[in-house]
Amino acid sequence: MAHSLAGNPNSLHSIDPKIFDNAEVRLARVELAACFRMAARLGMEEGICNHFSAVVPGSDEYFLVNPFGLAFDEIKASDLIICDFDGNVVQGDRAPEITAYYIHARVHKNLPRARVAFHTHMPYATSLAMVEGPPLQWAGQTSLKFYGRTAVDDFNGLALDALEGDRIARAIGDADVVFMRNHGVMVVGATIANAWNDLYYLERACEVQVLAESTGRQLNRIAPELAQATYAQMRSGGSESAIQHLESVKRRLLRTDPDYPL
Repeated sequence: MAHSLAGNPNSLHSIDPKIFDNAEVRLARVELAACFRMAARLGMEEGICNHFSAVVPGSDEYFLVNPFGLAFDEIKASDLIICDFDGNVVQGDRAPEITAYYIHARVHKNLPRARVAFHTHMPYATSLAMVEGPPLQWAGQTSLKFYGRTAVDDFNGLALDALEGDRIARAIGDADVVFMRNHGVMVVGATIANAWNDLYYLERACEVQVLAESTGRQLNRIAPELAQATYAQMRSGGSESAIQHLESVKRRLLRTDPDYPL
């Protein structure tokens, strides 16, 4: 299913890679690697076909992304490559997966607020993207974290060119979560911690919805006014919960996957 982007090999390392050797970029690498490892542990990836990316700190022209061919559970911080928006790998010796490039490059370029973009085929969210009607119902407390923050994009085949990436960016619009019909989901955010937090809780919200619907009984939906009020309560704490969530992931991984920051 997946294959790599055919780039220009003469473009590799065409800029001085030392510009990326600083504490902020190092931290972004470690945090992304932690997200890959925990996503794998939780069954949120599919083969080598899913991808996480983050715009390089201090830059608007380059982004970190996983290289083609590595499963989430083997990715280390040093494995991540840096690409520009023209398809060039400017740091790293591997190419990105082709749809990873065309989706993530165009989303980052067209949506400057989307400093981080996580795309997966995680099973419960993807299953809800495959059925008729709104994917996420406002019937569980966890779902209300996403109240008013979702969009739906109709399936249009594989993202094998910039036009398709641009179309996906337009479909995201002002949303933070897009259910990609018959495909998967994408979460965008301002920070790696925020994107991870949303990805995790999105799959949990979808999981309990699928379980509830599997009983054959009607969902007990929450009234819009209460849903909106609860969402506001959830947002009142800012990003602290997301930050602490990612810190806990990093601590857990140091006990079980001590190579991930390497």
